Amino acid sequence: MHSTVFIGLGSNLADPIHQIKTALRTLHDIEQTQLVKSSSLYRSPPMGPPDQPAYINAVAQLETTLTPLSLLMALQVIEINQGRVRQGERWGPRTLDLDILLFDDLVLDTPALQIPHPGLHERSFVLYPLSDVAPPDLPIPGHGRLAKLREQCPATGLEKLAE
Repeated sequence: MHSTVFIGLGSNLADPIHQIKTALRTLHDIEQTQLVKSSSLYRSPPMGPPDQPAYINAVAQLETTLTPLSLLMALQVIEINQGRVRQGERWGPRTLDLDILLFDDLVLDTPALQIPHPGLHERSFVLYPLSDVAPPDLPIPGHGRLAKLREQCPATGLEKLAE
């Protein structure tokens, strides 16, 4: 059975636009997984320490037969292959961050993975690109419909980049 999954992409190091575009191409190569569509790219101010570059963000829609944990492992391999080093401060700069935002209507809370992604419902750099690829009535488990959440989340500092 195929699951519909939304992946958040973010980068603010080593040519972030290139990092995101490379990751989008690489998502298509994950076994038992197909890239359905991807959002526009967005520039956003850093969420963590302010002394870091702006982020480039996007959201991709995938269809997969993988389990959530198998998909997570595949995403972490892509991050590592693109130079991601997991150390240092939380929300610090990174070459690539790939997050499972939604996996069908699954709610999962384990030490390794939380779905829906925590904070998804209140982050403009996730909600706006997600709105590019998902229907407005998409339910975000535990939080409501996508359009309503986006309505309540100002796009302060968020800039949609030209294609």
